Amino acid sequence: MAKSEPKVRNIGIPNVEPPEKICDDPNCPFHGNLALRGRIMEGTVTSDKMHRSVAFQMDYLGLIKKYSRYERRRSKKHAHLPPCIDVKVGDTIKAVECRPLSKTVSCVVVAVTHSEIATEE
Repeated sequence: MAKSEPKVRNIGIPNVEPPEKICDDPNCPFHGNLALRGRIMEGTVTSDKMHRSVAFQMDYLGLIKKYSRYERRRSKKHAHLPPCIDVKVGDTIKAVECRPLSKTVSCVVVAVTHSEIATEE
C-alpha cells in the first residue's frame, strides 16, 4: 500500500495559505472537518495559556452620535488554535467564525503574522 499525501483542504479565504505542519485535529479547518462561516477578524493574541485555544483582542472605533466623533474600543474573544499553527503572545492573528466549539469559543485561527516582540522573548 503506497503512502499518500495528507489531505489539505482549501478553506476559501483569499490570501490565507495552509500551514506547512500537518495535524490530526478534527477541529482544524485545513486538516479536519471544521466548516468556516461568518466574520473574518484580526486581533492581537493576549493569552495562549488555554489548551488548544487563545484569547485575542480586537481594536475598533465606536461612533459617539452626540458629538459626531469616534472613540477607541476593544473587545476580547477566544479562538481555537489548531496544533499545526504556532502562536505566541503579541502575534497578530486572523480568526474566522465557525460553529460553537465550547461555551466561549466560536472562532478558529487560520493565519498568523509574527511580531518582533514575540520573537525576541
